[in-house]
Amino acid sequence: MPPAPKKTSTPRRPTFRQTYESDASGRPGKKAVPRKKVVKKKSWPTWLKFLIAAMILVLLSPFYYGYVIKGFSSTWRWIRDIGEDPNYRTYRSFDIKIPKGYSIHGIDVSYYQGKIDWKQVKSMREDDVKIDFAFIKATEGVFKVDPYFQRNWREAPKAGVICGAYHYFRPQKSGEWQAKFFLQTVKFETGDLPPVVDIEELDGVPASKMRVQLIEFLNHVEKKTGVKPILYTGLSFYKDYLKGHFDAYPLWIAHYYQPKLKIGSDTKWHFWQHSDKAKISGINHVVDFNAFNGDSLAFDRLLIK
Repeated sequence: MPPAPKKTSTPRRPTFRQTYESDASGRPGKKAVPRKKVVKKKSWPTWLKFLIAAMILVLLSPFYYGYVIKGFSSTWRWIRDIGEDPNYRTYRSFDIKIPKGYSIHGIDVSYYQGKIDWKQVKSMREDDVKIDFAFIKATEGVFKVDPYFQRNWREAPKAGVICGAYHYFRPQKSGEWQAKFFLQTVKFETGDLPPVVDIEELDGVPASKMRVQLIEFLNHVEKKTGVKPILYTGLSFYKDYLKGHFDAYPLWIAHYYQPKLKIGSDTKWHFWQHSDKAKISGINHVVDFNAFNGDSLAFDRLLIK
């Protein structure tokens, strides 16, 4: 006979009592399952909430980013200027080196610069350097009027630039007639810089004759305006032909690409044209750049009253 099949053991089901318990009425009920304990989350302390809110406000503030950007740019400029003379460093916006120690800066312009946007000129700034004043060419000799003079003379003051006008002097022409022509073209007002005479050449005449005509010009302008004109010239021309003859007049000297104006301490000068290659916003050509030798009070005293 074949062997009897083995019985397979089946797991025992839980008994009725194991599954149910009787309630008070005698009816079976499910066995109560113990509840899980609810763990309450700890709230952040008030001081920490305030600290996080303050940090968010700082990070969202434009002043914060302005401070960070300013700090970064200052550090970058310091790295970029390593090796440069700190008293004669390059100003990238103006694309020239500017000597330190001067708080009032300006330009001089003529038809050579073309049409100028004076609002852009006035708004341009890098660190403590901005355009405070401008000398504008008006006339030359006894016939030439700069074609852009009237526009520049009208628009620059509207933008807040303090202005002065200059005449390019021709020694072979009458100094008095040149002065009359200059004053017929320019109407000076209170708050303007004094009139300027630009003398750079002998034009083939002896230095003594040049000085005679120049004196005529200066005397006539001072008589009509009540203001001593400013004398503009190059450093070499001044030393060769003018020094000792015109010391009573305010002096504006051209001497380029130097950290200091190489002139004796006995010479009193007011303006220094230290570069002819400045790049200025609103002007499509390079420009002469100048510094005033004094503070704002000295500058105000120089203006026409």
